[in-house]
Amino acid sequence: MKFLKIFNSKPFKLRTFNSLSHSQTPPFSIPTTLTESTLLHSIESSQWHFIEQVAPHLTPSLLSSTLTTLRHNPQLVLHLLSHLQNHPHSLDLATSSLAICVLYRLPSPKPSINLIQRLILSPTCTNRTIFDELALARDRVDAKTTLIFDLLVRAYCELKKPNEALECFYLIKEKGFVPNIETCNQMLSLFLKLNRTQMAWVLYAEMFRMNIRSSLYTFNIMINVLCKEGKLKKAKEFIGHMETLGVKPNVVTYNTIIHGHCLRGKFQRARVIFQTMKDKGLEPDCYTYNSFISGLCKEGRLEEASGLICKMLEGGLVPNAVTYNALIDGYCNKGDLDKAYAYRDEMISKGIMASLVTYNLFIHALFMEGRMGDADNMIKEMREKGMMPDAVTHNILINGYCRCGDAKRAFGLLDEMVGKGIQPTLVTYTSLIYVLGKRNRMKEADALFSKIQQEGLLPDIIVFNALIDGHCANGNIDRAFQLLKEMDNMKVLPDEITYNTLMQGYCREGKVEEARQLLDEMKRRGIKPDHISYNTLISGYSKRGDMKDAFRVRDEMMTTGFDPTILTYNALIQGLCKNQEGEHAEELLKEMVSKGITPDDSTYLSIIEAMETVDDLEGNDDK
Repeated sequence: MKFLKIFNSKPFKLRTFNSLSHSQTPPFSIPTTLTESTLLHSIESSQWHFIEQVAPHLTPSLLSSTLTTLRHNPQLVLHLLSHLQNHPHSLDLATSSLAICVLYRLPSPKPSINLIQRLILSPTCTNRTIFDELALARDRVDAKTTLIFDLLVRAYCELKKPNEALECFYLIKEKGFVPNIETCNQMLSLFLKLNRTQMAWVLYAEMFRMNIRSSLYTFNIMINVLCKEGKLKKAKEFIGHMETLGVKPNVVTYNTIIHGHCLRGKFQRARVIFQTMKDKGLEPDCYTYNSFISGLCKEGRLEEASGLICKMLEGGLVPNAVTYNALIDGYCNKGDLDKAYAYRDEMISKGIMASLVTYNLFIHALFMEGRMGDADNMIKEMREKGMMPDAVTHNILINGYCRCGDAKRAFGLLDEMVGKGIQPTLVTYTSLIYVLGKRNRMKEADALFSKIQQEGLLPDIIVFNALIDGHCANGNIDRAFQLLKEMDNMKVLPDEITYNTLMQGYCREGKVEEARQLLDEMKRRGIKPDHISYNTLISGYSKRGDMKDAFRVRDEMMTTGFDPTILTYNALIQGLCKNQEGEHAEELLKEMVSKGITPDDSTYLSIIEAMETVDDLEGNDDK
């Protein structure tokens, strides 16, 4: 089996030599027949130089029998493996499994997990074959523990392989064993981080069926899952469920629910939970206040957020970088960079160093305001303080140049990013696909889309929408619909933006009926059309002069709860003017003004053009 280097951390590089292993000692001659007895004697007497000499001649069967004999001496096995790291041929699946079943006895699980992960990453091993071989090895060394299987699950979790971890859980269950609560919590935590909330509930239900008693950490994870799903009422009720089972909520429990409410702008309910937390004798910490401050800043309620700093200080808490970054972000988004800089200065005056996040916030804000020189100075200052631009910094710059239409500079930054060993993200590629679409360079955009998948990144809805938009804008409607099929195949659900883009593509080609069918398809798929969907159809019908259909869509739009916008009125007025229905257009203009919608240049231009057309026609009649 082709096998990677077994150990690379420092403990595995240590060598233990006795007096026989000094360089002055003549090399041992390799016996014609290497026996287990000879090998064991060399290991037990620490003749590691001899082990390294015979390593190329060790067979998996010889090594397996030796490991079995050494099953009660994991430290010696650890030393042995460190000396075999340059000769992995003898460490096949069976031998490695035996080694794992010995190494688990060490105080640290890391050596076992490292070895398991190398099996997982081997192309010839599957989840089932590794599990089965570990089960055989466990019996061979007479290990009564099931910890070995827990370590296998943990190895999958550390490698961020959720499906394999859950499959392994079921294999353990099938064997009649019960994983420990720490293993289950690690799986739940992974599912939460990867937004696999459904998998978390599947596992939680299995834990209940297998009588695996949930810990406080388990409950906190599941409350976090509920908050992530937006089920805030159930998350709050979960506290009662915890207490019924004799598990007392802690600060983390309440902070999780408070954060969930603040994230969705439900500050009043968050305050009620905050008070309940205090009534139960739990003091809020910086994380509690930061949840409120971050949430308020996102809502644009910056004065309220600023006032909470005083509350923190009154409670003996010191604002940290997260606190100030939230306020800086809020004021940057508002366009008040002076106030953002003031908070940066206050932060530094209190001895809190500006972080990479702080600099990224300012660089993004400066870029959005077109202050390229100031953004460059900020990057220079960041470098001078020993902070190198990360993926976020590069993404901000690439996105900025893409929005400016400077594809050359954007791709130059991509090359720089890769050259520095910074892995491009989906955000990076989305920006580049966007600028290629604006430049009608769709072959390159498609090539970049293929590269995303080759690099193991799963395209998301934003990437697909950017690529579909580029193809629709450049008249490649067939390719756009091909991408819609690819989305379905990859289980990436389209949204209203996807369909609006496709509808606009059809309308550009005058295929309004086909666009109308897409509106019906949206509804069938449970995607709610928005005002852009309806305005796209109204504009499409109006450009063709089909005003009866245009007004029918307008009425449908109003019955679904959307009021006409300036785009609606402009499209209808343009269509009426095109059909020389000037009186009707004037009525719409009056209706528009009566509803508080101020006509713009496009509105008046349509009317003026219509009047000029009428004058030309009347002039021709006079002739």
